[in-house]
Amino acid sequence: MTIVLHPRPNPIIAAMYTLRDLDVDVIVIHGPSGCGFMASRMLEEAGIRVVTTSMVEDDLIFGASEKLYDVIGTVCDRFTPKRIGVVGTCASMIIGEDLSMVRHSQPGVEIILVDVHGCMGDNTQGAIRAMEAACFTGIINEGELGRQRAILQSATDLEKNQGMAHGGYIQPTRGPTKYGVSKRILEILSSGGSVNVVMNAKKELAYRFADINLAIEEASRAVGGDVRHFMNLDPSKGLPRIRRYASDVLDSIRGQGIEPIITGGLDEYAVLGDTIESQLSEHPSDLLVITGIAHAYAGLRIEDIIITDQPRILANFLKGGYISAVGEIASHSLVMGTRSVIPSETGDTIRQMIADQEG
Repeated sequence: MTIVLHPRPNPIIAAMYTLRDLDVDVIVIHGPSGCGFMASRMLEEAGIRVVTTSMVEDDLIFGASEKLYDVIGTVCDRFTPKRIGVVGTCASMIIGEDLSMVRHSQPGVEIILVDVHGCMGDNTQGAIRAMEAACFTGIINEGELGRQRAILQSATDLEKNQGMAHGGYIQPTRGPTKYGVSKRILEILSSGGSVNVVMNAKKELAYRFADINLAIEEASRAVGGDVRHFMNLDPSKGLPRIRRYASDVLDSIRGQGIEPIITGGLDEYAVLGDTIESQLSEHPSDLLVITGIAHAYAGLRIEDIIITDQPRILANFLKGGYISAVGEIASHSLVMGTRSVIPSETGDTIRQMIADQEG
């Protein structure tokens, strides 16, 4: 068994992000004050209140059930939430805290209890636990739970086989500048060629990657050529917040006169490889640009332009000889809380090169 040495996402954090997608108003972390600190700050940028029971050493001996009761009561008094997510941690798991005791502690408030800890394995296990808790509470049905289990398992398999969970240690990289790939795109379009742009984004990252579709479309209108857009923006797929993301981005794309070919939903990025392959086979092009979770598409060629937000995924591509792979690094922090498309480095580079040509 190969040990993955670099840090990986945590099941606790995956559970918290899933609760966000289920539209909870407040997340209560039942654990030490520092548990999930960085993720909590990101979630607060997305409009989710995150609080903690701030367990200390004595709580590991005597228990912290009263703290959990008190924090939930304070949350309800202060924020009047309709839906609360309670997330376990390693500390609450070690002492055997029974989270179910607070399920009905606040009449009129839905409380989703996610019994999770950091040592339970793949981060997607935390997301699945949150889905199971939501199903138990009646927020999603068994059909959606089954669908979520399947796509999350596919995401796990993808990362283990080709992604960040593949290999002992992957040195992260920011990769090359966007100039080279932007120049290639403009050269193809200027010569009257065709470009297929595939966005296979993971959830909220669509707000950033969609800008590349917009920029390449703008380039085509300025210099010529033909562009087709393939985007996983099905607004009927996914949890409530995920469907809103898809609707937001789809409205922005259509607002610019683009009617994309829909490949699937924003939570289906790991399972859309075959669909993308089938759709691309019907629309051959001179150049393929694929953004987001590009490694879900098995038909990648060395000459394709690949744009990812993950520095370790980018390192994998560059090591594999994909010389036209570039990174939109740190995109996740930029899209938290937005409801509109965010400019990308690649998109801005293309726009600047067009402006320079016209000037």
